[in-house]
Amino acid sequence: MTDAAPPREESLMGHLLELRSRLLKGVLAVVVVFVALIPFANDIYSRLTSPLLAVLPAGTQLVAIEVASPFFIPIKVAFFVAVLLAMPVLIYQAWAFVAPGLYEQEKRLTRPLLGAAIVLFYVGCTFAYFLVMPTVFAFLAGTTPDGVAWTPDITQVLDFLLVLFLAFGLSFEMPVAVMVLVLLKVVTPAQLREARGYVIVGVFVLAAIITPPDVVSQILLAVPMWLLYELGILAGALLSRPSKAG
Repeated sequence: MTDAAPPREESLMGHLLELRSRLLKGVLAVVVVFVALIPFANDIYSRLTSPLLAVLPAGTQLVAIEVASPFFIPIKVAFFVAVLLAMPVLIYQAWAFVAPGLYEQEKRLTRPLLGAAIVLFYVGCTFAYFLVMPTVFAFLAGTTPDGVAWTPDITQVLDFLLVLFLAFGLSFEMPVAVMVLVLLKVVTPAQLREARGYVIVGVFVLAAIITPPDVVSQILLAVPMWLLYELGILAGALLSRPSKAG
């Protein structure tokens, strides 16, 4: 009779072993992609910085102030890109770990949300690269005072790029976050509409904090966040609409 339920220690150990297995698979995916990208690290860095190089004055180049930065910065870029490319694997491993504890209805709702989260993150990064970066760099180049040589350091350029990619990648998750809140019944679409004014102010404040200190990148982040919030309200309203019986 006492052997019906497994000991709590064995159950906990099983979860820990499963977690370790999922973490190892995620790390292995990142490592494999990273190793494959190392030979192309310099080309990747050149490609990522091409929007900046396009607006620099003729004959101007980026500079490396630190002694080892010409070696380490492209390697860091390759690792960052490896994490981005391996993101679907990482999210799947996290999903596979928690999925056994979900009901079937929760699984059906979670799968498309995870897929949408991955797609929106990549869309945000693409938006940052093709629209935001050229616009911001052109703005900064145009505001450089006369007599000032604008020669950015490659380490600071990397920090700048990482902030933009992460800021826009995560901000484009707004519809998913809103839909999750609606599905969990934390808020209703009506309450989200009532809070629209506060959200607009909040996204502009947030954009001013997490983006580089220029008004262009702030606007280019805040406006999409607001529009994505509206999209999240619309999707949340559709999902929360009761289905017709019969």
